[in-house]
Parts: sequence; structure tokens; C-alpha cells
Amino acid sequence: MAERIPGGFAGAYAVLKAMEEAGRCRRGYFVDGLGGAQFGAPGAVDRLRGLVEPARDPQTVVLAAADPANPYGAALAWPDRPGAEPDGRPGHRPGRKAGAVVALVDGELTLYVEKGGRTLLTFTEDRDRLGRAADALALAVRDGALGRLAVEKADGEAVLDSPLAQALTAAGFRPSIRGLRLQG
Repeated sequence: MAERIPGGFAGAYAVLKAMEEAGRCRRGYFVDGLGGAQFGAPGAVDRLRGLVEPARDPQTVVLAAADPANPYGAALAWPDRPGAEPDGRPGHRPGRKAGAVVALVDGELTLYVEKGGRTLLTFTEDRDRLGRAADALALAVRDGALGRLAVEKADGEAVLDSPLAQALTAAGFRPSIRGLRLQG
């Protein structure tokens, strides 16, 4: 559906099945949370099997929320946020929007930065992951990839009152009149 192929997956399935029968791809269950009919190149499947334990240092990346490398909102649903109540109230929600940014730690969504950078959403309570995501966000600002960030809210409350404030401050964000700010 994300690729908007006419006929959807059903149209591609016949081709993938023929490729499997010819030995050019393998069928399996490779990505947790997706359907059972998944296909991969034999080399890719072997490399996945070789990943017995995750890397010791978590890999952190900052991507545009609409970047094809960000699986959330396309191949994967946006995860629930810890402490968020599903009460139906309108509020800040993640989306594959122009100008929005995500920080992924070992492929898991950790931070969502809305367009303009005034509001952040967290998807973990793990302080180490929040710190890594804040460091990567600060590095992206310093490298000029994001411009300056002036964060006012985190998870719907003032950023200075949130658990994220400590991680952002440690990453180099400085207090301002409205919250925390970092310039490139």
C-alpha cells in the first residue's frame, strides 16, 4: 500500500512466488508485526540470521519523518507513547509530515520533533535512549541539518518540566525564556 502499486500486494505476490520457486528469493517471517508473506533476497536473509545479538553501542539516526528510511507511519504503525492516555482528546500526534524529524535508536522510534521544533514527543522512558536521541538531535543542529531548535513543549507539557529536559540540557541545549534552545 505504501508503494501505491496497482493491485497492491496481491499483484506483486504472483511475481514474488515465481521468484521463490526459481530460487531467486526466500519467503519467511522477517519483520515482526508485518504479515506472514514476506520475501527477501537469499543474501539478505543470511545476513539477518547472522545478527544473533545486537551491536553493543546502539545506533542512533535522525531522519526526516517522511524519509523512506523511516518505517513508522508507512510499513509500521506509530507506536504508543508511554504514559499517553488513549482518551480521544486531540493533541500532538506523529505523522509523516514535511519538516518533522524522528530520532531512532537501534531502529526504535525514540523522539518525534514536530515541524519548527517547538514540540517533541517521546516514545520511551529509558533515560539512556533519550540521551542518545537528544545527542543525535543536537549533532544534527550543529551540523546545520536542522537549523536552530527552540523546544517549548515535550509530551504536551512545558519542556523544562519534562524528563526530557535533562537529556536535552546534557546534549547542549540551553534554557531560554520559553524552553530550551540550541543553535547550529
